[in-house]
Amino acid sequence: MLNRAAITFSLGLVLAACGASGVTPSTTRVTLIRARPERASYTTKYVQLVIFENESYSDIIGNPKAPYINGLANTWANMTNSHAVSHPSEPNYLALFSGSTHGVSGDPCPLIFKTESLGSELVEAGLSFTGYAESMPRDGFQGCQAHPDHLASGYLYMRKHVPWTDFTKVPKTDSLVYRGPLTVPPSRLVWITPNMCNDMHDCSIATGDTWASKNLPALISWDAANDGVLILTFDENDGSAGNQITTILAGNVNPGQYNQNIDHYNVLRTVENIFDVRALGNSRSVAPIAGVIK
Repeated sequence: MLNRAAITFSLGLVLAACGASGVTPSTTRVTLIRARPERASYTTKYVQLVIFENESYSDIIGNPKAPYINGLANTWANMTNSHAVSHPSEPNYLALFSGSTHGVSGDPCPLIFKTESLGSELVEAGLSFTGYAESMPRDGFQGCQAHPDHLASGYLYMRKHVPWTDFTKVPKTDSLVYRGPLTVPPSRLVWITPNMCNDMHDCSIATGDTWASKNLPALISWDAANDGVLILTFDENDGSAGNQITTILAGNVNPGQYNQNIDHYNVLRTVENIFDVRALGNSRSVAPIAGVIK
């Protein structure tokens, strides 16, 4: 890949050759090819994002009620200094999916954006994206909520946790009901949003951990054998200072405990770099996660 020095040196050779042949530089047209920014080289080809709700790092890591997630943290790559970007839920989902909160400071619905997002970028690049939402009533659903219950939020499905439904450039055919464990990812990028109970929003940490233990092992095993990475993270913490959250990367990674200070924009930038697509919004000004993904 060309860098600035290489371009300058090559231009100098072209101009020198023109002078030697009697052609003046003022009459010579030179076309420069703008080099793309240098990117880390990954063997990873597949990514899955799984998002839980409203628990601080210290609520999860070390908690005996979350044995499966703690097992992932001890086995794979645990980001010990990971943070959400905002409160409440919806701005964080938008940040992770599009690089911006779009000025959203609450949980309004519906939202409609005609801008680019991670999903539309992959589609335009000839790659593939699938967004799965548990308890969504049907594929391509655009409603704000569904499946009333007697839990805190009143519904099992809430669009505010399903960001791709807000972006008109993401085909509705890429928005699917999550019906149970995946053994093979159907797309290069898969986003899974558990329902309002299983994501720990309305139900306990133990409930979310049990869901994870039933739904993630097959995907992680596939990733480890097929150059994929599963990223388990949270939208925000419990409202305590620092907004620190659990973020774990499993599969085609270098295991360990990593103290890099990251947030949703760093995670987005990492996924963008894996797929070699343009960095969106605030992800342009942050670094990808370093040294973790192979």
